[in-house]
Amino acid sequence: MIRVFVALAPPEDLRRRLVVLQHSLPLQRRQEPEDLHLTLAFLGAQPDSVLEMVHDGLKALRAEPFTLMLSGVGIFGGAKPRVVWAGIEASEALHRMQARVAVQAGVTPPKGFTPHITLGRCGAMDEAARLRLEAAAAGQGFRTGPWIVSEIGFYASYLGTRGQRYELLASYPLS
Repeated sequence: MIRVFVALAPPEDLRRRLVVLQHSLPLQRRQEPEDLHLTLAFLGAQPDSVLEMVHDGLKALRAEPFTLMLSGVGIFGGAKPRVVWAGIEASEALHRMQARVAVQAGVTPPKGFTPHITLGRCGAMDEAARLRLEAAAAGQGFRTGPWIVSEIGFYASYLGTRGQRYELLASYPLS
């Protein structure tokens, strides 16, 4: 059984901007640059037979490339921050792609899809540290130019003592 997900990987120039953004925030654990991604569908632990079906479904997916823009920084977890992320501007094309990928992968699209790229994770912190993090995130004004999404990726996720590690299993060009 392998934990898998379907995601979009940002291009290298955008990845570099995200790394600069990470270093401007008081993050406890930064996402590794090569692991920055926008998850479309998380499938959890799956046997090989399901992996093959998902691969076949994604290979059959036909869609045109589309454009995304990153905008803003947010925090999941409220009073107990867990994840700091870069936001994605509203995109009907992204929501359509996310729904199509979920169908091709055989999962129910999640309700309340909040497209984002995880920048880092947080552990326990005192009130002062939380306020510093919130102020830094709010003060970023982060925004990028267009990112042309031309492929989707199928990834494995491995849990380790130093966090998660991701491996690209296959990529599927949009055409």
